[in-house]
Amino acid sequence: MRIFKFGGASVKDAAGVRNVCKVLNTIGYENTGIVVSAMGKTTNALEEIIERYLSEDTTYVDLISHLYEEHMEVIGALEQPSNDQESDFSVRFRESGIKKDIKYIIESLTEELLRNKSKSYSFLYDQVVSHGELMSTKIVAAYLNECGIPLQWKDAREFIKTDNKYRDAAVKWKESEKLVKKKCGAQLFITQGFIGSDDNGFTTTLGREGSDYTAAILAYCLDADSVTIWKDVPGVLNADPRAFQNTVLLQKIPYNEAIELAFYGASVIHPKTLQPLQGKKIPLYVKSFLLPEDEGTVITDAATIDPFIPCYIVRKNMVFMKISSRDFSFIGENNISDIFQELSEHKMQVGLLQNSAISFSLCVEDKYNKLKELLADLESRYKISHVTGVSLYTVRHYNEDAMEFIEAGKEVLLKQRAQETLQLIVKE
Repeated sequence: MRIFKFGGASVKDAAGVRNVCKVLNTIGYENTGIVVSAMGKTTNALEEIIERYLSEDTTYVDLISHLYEEHMEVIGALEQPSNDQESDFSVRFRESGIKKDIKYIIESLTEELLRNKSKSYSFLYDQVVSHGELMSTKIVAAYLNECGIPLQWKDAREFIKTDNKYRDAAVKWKESEKLVKKKCGAQLFITQGFIGSDDNGFTTTLGREGSDYTAAILAYCLDADSVTIWKDVPGVLNADPRAFQNTVLLQKIPYNEAIELAFYGASVIHPKTLQPLQGKKIPLYVKSFLLPEDEGTVITDAATIDPFIPCYIVRKNMVFMKISSRDFSFIGENNISDIFQELSEHKMQVGLLQNSAISFSLCVEDKYNKLKELLADLESRYKISHVTGVSLYTVRHYNEDAMEFIEAGKEVLLKQRAQETLQLIVKE
């Protein structure tokens, strides 16, 4: 078995769906499990529907209608045969029942909101947002079948079993493995990323990078030969091309290195996706859905990255904080524990920390706009200075040239060097 994952960008429109067919015909599809995300910005649209619904803004109904129309437009565009398709393709695709399927899913979404009595945002979120993946997989499955790729549509909620921590559910591995092998083994199938179900049959979602995680879960349960994540980039680069010039494709990355890069903020595969793959040494490929025959990047049990070059990561709009005792006493274990408790309660993501005898410096991301509250709570016990709008640069496998390059023209507020990693907090 192989597992392929196509993200929202790869199926955002009819051209994207057609390209999925092209990719499969180019590289083959025998014994392949295909995981698909919601189309384009569908998840964002569903989140807006939830927000309006909870604020008792009845225009959420209009957003549902618009979402339906967008998916029907994709179907309408797919009905038009391409040059290499038979003349009766339009008739076959129209008679596939796909329009009825999408109408049913939209009606299910509307009914979900009308009958909702839960006051839990997370519960409602999972019941609503999951409709995006259901629609995308139905459309892709119908199109591929009419193109002569005979796959089976599977509902991921029937075999990805989780606890009931909605929006960030934990997988029940033994139960899921048994069901995945029973329902998905040794066949060509398509299913949804991101979603599962709890013991009561309610839909759950798997949190950040959930569709990639679904691909890893299936690969683990099926002892797959590989996982391939299809993206609009050639693979994993040594830096974000939006922030750095002359980036280089990394051909091989060890599992541990990929986890390190993700920890520091690189846009690579999330660690929770890699963990089940690493356990069974299943390689993960990151490849371009525009150039499917190119090698891309493989994350595997290699000894080191190839090529062995510095990797650059930048996180902007961070907050640099320096915390010290009011009476010049040591910052000890109890103080550090106290500070981290406050950071956790205010949902601060820590990117760098450094401590001396009487002070504690750190760089955090104020993702939930709770900085003011955090400072108010800490200032009752500590002396604090802070600078907002700083950037945190991390360089893995740095050398002298990399150090000079990253510091050039920047006001460095703090520098921290380890054997493999250089970090700088700078004011640009």
